[in-house]
Amino acid sequence: MKYTNITTIKEFIITGFPGLLPEYYGPVSALLLLIFLGIVVGNAFILAVIMYERTLHKPTYLIFFHLAMTDIAFGIVTLPKIIAIYWWNDMTSSFGACFTQMYFVHSLGAIHSLILLIMALDRFVAIWFPFRYSVITNRTVSIACSVCWVVTFIRMLGIVLHALTLPYCNLNIVTQCYCDHISITQLGCGDNVTYVKTVALVNALISLLVPLSFIIFSYFFIIIAVVKMSHSERRHKVLSTCAPQIFITCLYYVPRCFVYLAHSLGFSLSTDARIVITMMYSLIPAVVNPIIYCLKTKDIKEALIQRFRNRKVSIAIKIDHKPNIR
Repeated sequence: MKYTNITTIKEFIITGFPGLLPEYYGPVSALLLLIFLGIVVGNAFILAVIMYERTLHKPTYLIFFHLAMTDIAFGIVTLPKIIAIYWWNDMTSSFGACFTQMYFVHSLGAIHSLILLIMALDRFVAIWFPFRYSVITNRTVSIACSVCWVVTFIRMLGIVLHALTLPYCNLNIVTQCYCDHISITQLGCGDNVTYVKTVALVNALISLLVPLSFIIFSYFFIIIAVVKMSHSERRHKVLSTCAPQIFITCLYYVPRCFVYLAHSLGFSLSTDARIVITMMYSLIPAVVNPIIYCLKTKDIKEALIQRFRNRKVSIAIKIDHKPNIR
């Protein structure tokens, strides 16, 4: 194959699930639409509850607020194009649109990872240094989360611009459901492809492993603190607060670590299996997180129950005071 130093590709073709038979296009696209609606509606509900319920204006729930924003953004960036592939056979994506999608996919993933780190550190300080926890205010958390967004967007801009330095010629088929760095750069040609991939891999490992190391450290010492607690009531309170957060963190990291370990140990996954696993660890946490927030987080559950009871009382009062029409 003859390579040139000039990009000749004007658009990319996104395959979605290559092995999917046409008779399953309808059910799969319907499932993806339900997932998209679940992500947007569920996380928008969490955003509204945290925003309008004053009792939830606390650092912990401000972190949940930022996690919900990353989940909504990721769903909007990825799922509409995947659904369009199976509804309208719209498999093409312009060169600029594909790199824009790549930028937001990796930026939002890295931001989510850093916000999970902030969540773990928040619990660590609350449990090990309760008398200093007052230092962590809403303003402190807002600044920390905002820094995560800004710094990550700047850092990922460098990664995407680095990928743009490669010439893209001849090959334009993206074997994935959306444009990501690995799928795009393997279509590049020239002598610098390996270098660009290596830089991106190092960046990805830093984005994944550095926050994960601190998260494991934080929750490890939180568990030690819980074991040492003499009062069962306080132990239960701490566990009820931390358990949902640990579950959310595991949902995000465990599948990703499995993929990296399988690749490192030489286990080869089929193309369809790799794409399905990628979609699962990308989308399932965004769907499940709002359910965890509502059912497993005590303050949010109590706020919703109280709001519902007040609504029922208000309706009952209106009915009682409604004048009788004869």
